[in-house]
Amino acid sequence: MSEENITRLHLNGKEYVLIGTAHVSKNSAEQVKEVIEREQPDSVCIELDAQRFQSVKDNNKWKNTDIFQVIRDKKAVMLLMNLAVSSFQKRMAKQFGIRPGEEMIQGIESAEETGAELVLADRDIQITFSRIWGNISFKGKAMLLMQVFGSIFSREEISEEELEKMKQQDTINAMLQEFTEHFPDLKKPLIDERDQYLSQKIKEAPGKKIVAILGAAHVPGITKEIEKEQDLEKLRARPPKSKWPKVIGWTIPILIIGIIAYTFITNPAAGWQQTISWVLWNGSLSAIGAFVALAHPLAALTAFVAAPFTSLNPLLAAGWFAGFVQAYIKRPNVGDFDSLADDVHSVKGFWNNKVTRILLVVVFANIGSSLGTLIGGADVIRVFIQNLS
Repeated sequence: MSEENITRLHLNGKEYVLIGTAHVSKNSAEQVKEVIEREQPDSVCIELDAQRFQSVKDNNKWKNTDIFQVIRDKKAVMLLMNLAVSSFQKRMAKQFGIRPGEEMIQGIESAEETGAELVLADRDIQITFSRIWGNISFKGKAMLLMQVFGSIFSREEISEEELEKMKQQDTINAMLQEFTEHFPDLKKPLIDERDQYLSQKIKEAPGKKIVAILGAAHVPGITKEIEKEQDLEKLRARPPKSKWPKVIGWTIPILIIGIIAYTFITNPAAGWQQTISWVLWNGSLSAIGAFVALAHPLAALTAFVAAPFTSLNPLLAAGWFAGFVQAYIKRPNVGDFDSLADDVHSVKGFWNNKVTRILLVVVFANIGSSLGTLIGGADVIRVFIQNLS
């Protein structure tokens, strides 16, 4: 059998057989099956984390999603990003008749058939997204969300040239390729850190012979990193949160409340003007954001009422309250979760599905509230300055 795409390493009395697969190639799955059957390894490592493994094993994964828990855990944006990955895979499958990740599925099946221990070697995708998110500015976050939405709704076909490039990448890398070109620092959490994490997990796999199924792009990095000791706890740590957002988050509300209180003392009429302006700008823009997401009127009303208060408390967000109301009134059913993977492939489906509608209500209501804070706060200061003169 050809040794093409196979790298053999010997380290500390163990043999490692790295299969550099193409995530969108049918031939890769066949090669994985042949190699595992021939090598009869003690362990098979696959480039999946527990969450993606469950997605592969359980086609009903969306049915078990607790949308209220997603909102409570502040994971609406993360779930949207996961849906973007699913949509991107769906688009490739539809165009080329390829099931992305088929070689990983084959690895799981072959490990079971040969009695090899299965090792989930990749880092939790949520931690990877978290470390990406923590490495970019506010502008970068906005650009990333735009690319995520763009990838969900893109109708462009993937060219043969792009497909060839994707054969050297994993799905996350391929989807974020253009974004990483603008933010080269993201190569570290997206590629380099995962190479380190994968190499350590492969090295720690039980047995004397290990087969690892990896995206071809990771093989050179893993070949280099596997000779070093990697700190998995450090690689699993979420990025430390900067103190400045918290400081700014509390300073602005205290400043706004202080300015309005002082204005009330010196000029009650101006104080009422500031209060009304704050309420209207925050409430209206948050409600408009909810309506953009086609929220139920009561959810939009909740956004309007909540925004002026949540904008004064960094621990709360208007979108969470609006999302809870939307989820309570328009509770998703099994059909919504069943059709989720198909619905996220179109704008109409994304807005019509009750699950994604809730996520959009959370995100857009929060965006509206943030804009309302900026504009309403500026107007409060304007009235304050006028009152001083």
